[in-house]
Amino acid sequence: MGLGHILVVGLQVRLHLPWELAALLVVLAGAGIGAINGLLITQFRISSFIATLGIGTFVYGISQWYTGGEQIVGRKFPGGFLLLSENIGPVPFGLILVLAVALALWITFEYMVPGRFLYVIGSNQRAADLTGIPSARYKLLAFVASGTLTGIAGVVLGSELRVGQSTVGADFLLPAFAGALLGATSVRPGRVNVWGTLLAVSVLAVAVSGLQHLGADFYVEPLFNGVMLVLAVGLAEYARRRRERQMGVRRSGESERSDKNPTR
Repeated sequence: MGLGHILVVGLQVRLHLPWELAALLVVLAGAGIGAINGLLITQFRISSFIATLGIGTFVYGISQWYTGGEQIVGRKFPGGFLLLSENIGPVPFGLILVLAVALALWITFEYMVPGRFLYVIGSNQRAADLTGIPSARYKLLAFVASGTLTGIAGVVLGSELRVGQSTVGADFLLPAFAGALLGATSVRPGRVNVWGTLLAVSVLAVAVSGLQHLGADFYVEPLFNGVMLVLAVGLAEYARRRRERQMGVRRSGESERSDKNPTR
């Protein structure tokens, strides 16, 4: 996302490209980075954590190289580009975009075959392979989709900041982890889900904003994010184990009922 906001500003300021073309190139770059991550994980069997962390660090280096450690500042941007960070009536455009993406992901995960396959792969990839699900293909598509959404977020961030700086981006890493894991403890405990993640991200954002308005020192925000990440991991693991125990009890009950009432 840091590289995306730098490029969408830099391509307009340095190369004088139309903002639509700059945004499209950034989104394609995000999809390409996601594809690289997916190929490293599915084809070269590299751990997803190591692959994404390594590529993320590499991309951060590209950001440093492109900016030279300095800000990229534009005097005037097109109105269409600035609209991405403004309000449509009383509602911010960014909020409308987030809700639209959340709705699309919810429909995909809950009611469409690719989403159900991704849940199975995330729960037990070995079982997914045995049932004939092409897990490598769907994992690759998931990383491409993630990179595409990150590119879109970079474009919106560039419209909001209206300046490109290489230090932006890394601060979003821990809140992203914490939001997804906390989301698995709220709406559908033990399972990562769209609306739970959206709720958790909103709570984290409000909490951080509240700390800033209360005059908390600059180091309080990373302390808060670190504690919330550890808490989120613990709660998510507890919710997962509780869900597994409940499923085990339900299955044992069904087995006992079938033994008492055998079918002929």
